Amino acid sequence: MEHKVVVIGGGPAGMMAAINARIYGAQVVLIEKNQRVGKKLGITGKGRGNITSSVEIDEFIASYPGNGKFLYSALNEFSNYDLIDFFEQKGLKTKVERGNRVFPQSERALDVVNLLYQNMVEAGVQILSGQEVVGILIKSQRVVGVMTARDRIIADAAIIATGGISYPATGSTGDGYKWAQEVGHLIIAPRASLVPLVAVEEWVKDLQGLSLKNVRASACKIDGRQINEEFGEMLFTHFGVSGPIILSMSSDIGKYLFEGEKTVMLTIDLKPALSEEKLDERVQRDFAKYARRNLKNSLGELLPKKMIPVIISLSGIDGEKECGSISREERGWLVKLLKSLSMTIVDTRPVAEAIVTAGGVDVKEVHPRTMESKLIGGLFFAGEVLDVDGYTGGFNLQAAFSTGYAAGKYASMK
Repeated sequence: MEHKVVVIGGGPAGMMAAINARIYGAQVVLIEKNQRVGKKLGITGKGRGNITSSVEIDEFIASYPGNGKFLYSALNEFSNYDLIDFFEQKGLKTKVERGNRVFPQSERALDVVNLLYQNMVEAGVQILSGQEVVGILIKSQRVVGVMTARDRIIADAAIIATGGISYPATGSTGDGYKWAQEVGHLIIAPRASLVPLVAVEEWVKDLQGLSLKNVRASACKIDGRQINEEFGEMLFTHFGVSGPIILSMSSDIGKYLFEGEKTVMLTIDLKPALSEEKLDERVQRDFAKYARRNLKNSLGELLPKKMIPVIISLSGIDGEKECGSISREERGWLVKLLKSLSMTIVDTRPVAEAIVTAGGVDVKEVHPRTMESKLIGGLFFAGEVLDVDGYTGGFNLQAAFSTGYAAGKYASMK
């Protein structure tokens, strides 16, 4: 006799869970409240679909500031290489780009969505789109079914794969947290992860739209202890900073702010390839070369044009002063500024603007190998609904696919 598994949520975790539960012999129903599955997946990687990373397993685990060790079993059972093979065997060719990011060769996230959807259909998954689940049916601490706004579906297992609360327009509105809490699970307060940061300094707004490459950013608590550090590309915005390295740092920074830290100091090394001494020598050469020019017209080889007036203002040096008359002390101020341009971070942007939600179902109450609840038999979790979050670069999608794979496999055995 076939076991019925109900999967709630048609994102990457839910679709992988549905496909795998069917492969392992279960009768599967997937319920998606949107009219189509994969709405959020279709916009990942700026629409290009950064499905995973090509790094080794230990580096994978280290790329989750939120409970990476919980994923060890799931990643070993269905690794990034297994995921790439899964797509390749089904006709979706992939490629590896800078930073070990893996994309479809087509550079279309929608191709990933369509492939997963087609595989569900071919496997015989019953897809109920445009339907909303209102609760999980529990009897004697076991799942007996799922209640939708229209019907009651009897089941041996239910997989909650409803995502977090980021990008709510895609359907991620925190429903899974509510159902998990109703049956006794602890929910770690959801917060933004992979999200831009808000700075208080007015000069930041003057740099809006400016992108910097090959810079090093470091974040410190008020007492000076470092939170994290990243090298790469960033972007100034009208409210603060964004871009790849800022998003990667935002989970740890957001955690400190969320836990009550009033501010975090973010420092940018604009010239990380040069020591302070070497940078000073470089500035001296430029000043000798442009000795008769004023300072504001002499920094074009050192800085982006948009940044020059901001740096001069922050340095305290008169921009009209000729380079040849700038003192050693003033030059020292400029060099220190280029090596440590600091700003005060007071908040993250709202969770609705975050790529990923940190927080969620406490993983201490979930079996890491099977994704089954330790409290309720036949209840499984997969994807962003769990308190697991990774850095940018394909890690969050891999977590969704791996936990979905495990949940689907073991739910089929209930």
